[in-house]
Amino acid sequence: MGKNKKGTLFLVGTPIGNLQDITLRALETLRKVALIAAEDTRHTQKLLNHFQIKKPLTSYHEHNKNSKGPYLIEKLKSGIELALVSDAGLPGISDPGEELVKLCVQNEIPVMVIPGPTACLTALVASGLDCGSFVFLGFLPVQKKAKEELLQELKWEKRTLIFYIAPHHLLATLKTLKEFFGERRCCLGRELTKKFEEYQSGFFADLINYWEKRPPRGEFTLIVSGRENVSTQEITPQEIWAVYLFFRREGLNQKEALREAAKLLGVAKREIYRLVHQNKNGAK
Repeated sequence: MGKNKKGTLFLVGTPIGNLQDITLRALETLRKVALIAAEDTRHTQKLLNHFQIKKPLTSYHEHNKNSKGPYLIEKLKSGIELALVSDAGLPGISDPGEELVKLCVQNEIPVMVIPGPTACLTALVASGLDCGSFVFLGFLPVQKKAKEELLQELKWEKRTLIFYIAPHHLLATLKTLKEFFGERRCCLGRELTKKFEEYQSGFFADLINYWEKRPPRGEFTLIVSGRENVSTQEITPQEIWAVYLFFRREGLNQKEALREAAKLLGVAKREIYRLVHQNKNGAK
């Protein structure tokens, strides 16, 4: 007997708010697969009901990915065609879909993407800020130390930055970004494609002043301009050392960390090399 053909994992982009944004190809795919894995089955059931699609659902989310992932892989190995959807947008962006795709790649299971809307790009192109080169960060780390280490490195980034922010973290996040980055131009998108969609453009201070006077509601995407006109005279030895250590913690060896820190900060590698030797007890 021949070898069983493996099923395909379809990553199906779904609307981030307006149901009319779903594509014909997404609907066709959801109708033809044998099983749909969803971040929240109740949420996805409403989407399926709206378009009169009757398919079995199973949950796949952050809290069960370690057990459900292998289960879904076995289904795919048996030849079942499977669709993965998130609550909104494209699976794999700031959700555990990324982990399932890695498992598929490891098991040589085909993956096909059915493109759909994403909040990060929707907000970026409406922001009026540089769209030619950008860095998507998703949600900032919750742990204070990890957050500060990341922001210490990002403060020198010249590319446009994109963040997702939950409403209960909005004000604190804006204040933290202002503390690390100084005043920057930014654009805050709220409830994108939904009834109360709005964009606010200005500086951190403008957004902080606005949201201090009213409770944040909805989901937020923040676009922040990159650092402009970086002068090496502004950079302290402590900041250079902090960026170098960031790259070491990311797993780069000394030579690689020197190169990446120099590129990011716009300083000569010899300056960082000198600091490394001055702080050799701290270099791991």
